[in-house]
Amino acid sequence: MPNIILIGINHKTAPVALREKLSFSIEETLAALETLKQHPGIKEILIFSTCNRTEILYVASRSGTVDTLITFLSGSKQISPSEFVPALYILRKEEAIHHLFRVAASLDSMMVGEPQILGQIKLAYRTAVKAGTSKVLLNRMMHKSFSVAKKVRKETGIGDNAVSISYAAIELANKIFSDLSTKTVMLLGAGEMAELAVEHLISHNVGQIRVSNRTFENAVALAERFNGRALGFEERVDALTEVDIIISSTGATDYVITADQVKKAMKKRKYRTLFFIDIAVPRDIDPKINQLSNVYVYDIDDLKTVVASNIQQREQETVKAERFVSEAVIKFRQWLDSLAIVPTIKALNEKMTGIVEMECDKTLSHLSHLAEPDKDAIRRMTQAIATRAIHDPIMFLKHTGGHRDDSLYLNVARQLFNLDMLENQ
Repeated sequence: MPNIILIGINHKTAPVALREKLSFSIEETLAALETLKQHPGIKEILIFSTCNRTEILYVASRSGTVDTLITFLSGSKQISPSEFVPALYILRKEEAIHHLFRVAASLDSMMVGEPQILGQIKLAYRTAVKAGTSKVLLNRMMHKSFSVAKKVRKETGIGDNAVSISYAAIELANKIFSDLSTKTVMLLGAGEMAELAVEHLISHNVGQIRVSNRTFENAVALAERFNGRALGFEERVDALTEVDIIISSTGATDYVITADQVKKAMKKRKYRTLFFIDIAVPRDIDPKINQLSNVYVYDIDDLKTVVASNIQQREQETVKAERFVSEAVIKFRQWLDSLAIVPTIKALNEKMTGIVEMECDKTLSHLSHLAEPDKDAIRRMTQAIATRAIHDPIMFLKHTGGHRDDSLYLNVARQLFNLDMLENQ
């Protein structure tokens, strides 16, 4: 098997302060790849860096490359090796492949099943392609990781059910109203939680969005970003008569909506359902509101219970996902093994022999007047022609030259003669 190596740190081995120091922007990644591809011991290389991990995946042609990369990281990030090496993991060959497939399938994420990681890995791959550092092995390996990630997401429930407070809140609203496209949502607060909630609301095709905040200009800014309408904070109570869902995440220390205010509003709205999601700590919404008819209040503890249940369901799905990953690793290893010279020559000989025997038998079946010795002579001749025909390609594969990439020529040969399809039949 080729010397595939993966080194890196992630949220399990290093605190965020260290991960920050070793992170790469897209521009830094490109510059690093341009430098590292000049190293004679590195045949292919790819870097992926997110908030939770920085990993370098590469194919080495000689020993000592791990020390080279540690020195490179230390120099480019201005950090002593003693500071990050203890947190570094070094995986080789099948372990490296297995790790990559698990990362792409979101099985190694801080939140199992989160969808962002696959997009981040695809971006890292495109960057390596742009730098010309991803070739036969990494190309195949990365595409295999994409396909196994897609299978895991499609055939398991690993991505089902919300596992963030803001997303859980929107899913809850969607379940209660069935169709959010006809509903109006008012956000109380314009901070990060509100912003996340708006993004989830838009993905659920919510009808209209109102944003109310103590600092009006922040409400205007958030509303403009998402094609909503800003309200003054003092307008929030009057708005209760026209909105259907209120998501509150202010920094207030007292309730910003009281039971008396909602009681009056319900009469004006003829007791149409009103749904509050309170994700603020301390709470924004008076819990007594829950006692009013046709009014529902869910606070952050209610949502945490939903999220915890969903996380447990996702973890149950990881068993099936891990099996898909293991199967993909086995198939990829088989492909790697096939790139060795002996299996390729053997497969090429078998294919040519099979073709010659089939065509020869077909022809001889129409030449019944020939004696058996004559038929044997024709068989020997056709077999000799086939052997001579593939002699030069085989000699080339055996002696591609020390400076060339053997895996490239073997892969091309297997594709030209369709050998992988033959073996998969």
